Amino acid sequence: MFALLGLVATLLALGTAAPLHGAKSLNKLLLVSFDGFRWNYDQDVDTPNLDAMAREGVKARYITPPFVTQTSPIHFTLLTGRYIENHGVIHNMWFNTSTGQKLPYYNTQGRSDWWDNGSLPIWITAQRQGLKTGSLFFPGGNATYQGEQVNVKKVEKLLHNYGNEVEWRQNIDTVMKWFYEENLDFVALYFGEPDSTGHKYGPESQQRKDMISQVDRTVGYLRQRISENGMNSALNLIITSDHGMETVIKDNEIHLLKVANFSFQDIQFELLDYGPQGLLVPKPGKLDKVYEALKTAHPKLHVYKKEEFPERFHYANHTRVTPLVLYGDPGYVIHGRLKLQFNKGEHGFDNADMNMKTIFRAVGPAFKRGLEVEPFESVNVYALLCKLLGIIPEPHDGSLNATQAMLVKSGGMGLVNFQYYNHWLGNELIQSKLINSNEQVSAVEFQ
Repeated sequence: MFALLGLVATLLALGTAAPLHGAKSLNKLLLVSFDGFRWNYDQDVDTPNLDAMAREGVKARYITPPFVTQTSPIHFTLLTGRYIENHGVIHNMWFNTSTGQKLPYYNTQGRSDWWDNGSLPIWITAQRQGLKTGSLFFPGGNATYQGEQVNVKKVEKLLHNYGNEVEWRQNIDTVMKWFYEENLDFVALYFGEPDSTGHKYGPESQQRKDMISQVDRTVGYLRQRISENGMNSALNLIITSDHGMETVIKDNEIHLLKVANFSFQDIQFELLDYGPQGLLVPKPGKLDKVYEALKTAHPKLHVYKKEEFPERFHYANHTRVTPLVLYGDPGYVIHGRLKLQFNKGEHGFDNADMNMKTIFRAVGPAFKRGLEVEPFESVNVYALLCKLLGIIPEPHDGSLNATQAMLVKSGGMGLVNFQYYNHWLGNELIQSKLINSNEQVSAVEFQ
């Protein structure tokens, strides 16, 4: 019996079994992403509200996003705890290599076939375990997963102005209503800045610094609204981002059209001109010819056959990844047939580049105060979210070990008492009743 108890406890900790039914989280949770907020953007701008969050909660020195450092892939890692090659959202754009069709970021948001690859986002997992969830502009929030959608959502319109500070406050007010009027347990809230400003003007520009001030004012307004709604002791707030931003180098640019011995006549499909990363499908019998022409084409260009792509990226082992994968060194974007990329700032570079690192702040009843933690990977955020909501996670690539030290109480799953949990033990389906407090599971009883 004790051996069985130990095995079940292990299964619970790993989150490998079927979900709980009817669970209710002890505290509400708000996950906020400010797209493109580089890890050190608060060091050359006065950010009193972000500083207050650090004093009253937890700050990570930085976090490391997965490769490829693009918006949709990384946000889906935050929602699933999976590396990009495991969740399959490998690019901001939906594409079809057979027809050559590509869809821009906005249209891709509505393509459930792009997002629904078997990895469930935390919205669906939480809903299946009795919680209510919402998404406001968050990447992936407009898709359907195994026939289910997030309970409540707001989706931006085409050509949306992501920098409107008035709308930012309206969106915060909407989220607060979702919490206290619709009794949601978890909401993911997305802001498209400072990414847009960093692209247009560059990460070292005064415009970017002004936008960080706007972000900080918004953090202050958010915390004010949390307090005004009496939710300081009932809501955990996490503020993070997807990636950083790098200054684009305009000298000695990578331009594939000008590469000797390379011809687009040998290419069946290309996904280029969207930053420093490229995907190529050579025509039948042309793979080696294209590879040999490109691999030494430019000292700042890295070209790999899919099966030889570095494993540390956790990127290439997915059927959607094309036979050839390219990326540029920090600052170097890839131009294809024409020069179509005129941004002063860009992301999508190697996630080891410090300018791709991003932020993490957390405050609320579950978090310690005035704690700065060592860097960790974005893939670990999902396990923390599940812990805070008291839900059993789906299989994932992260670990709670990376974040557990920031919590006031480090034990247990945070479920209310008497929840039933189905799991397999050998060939037998066992229903277990969890009797637990806020701190830990205190008993498992077989029926």
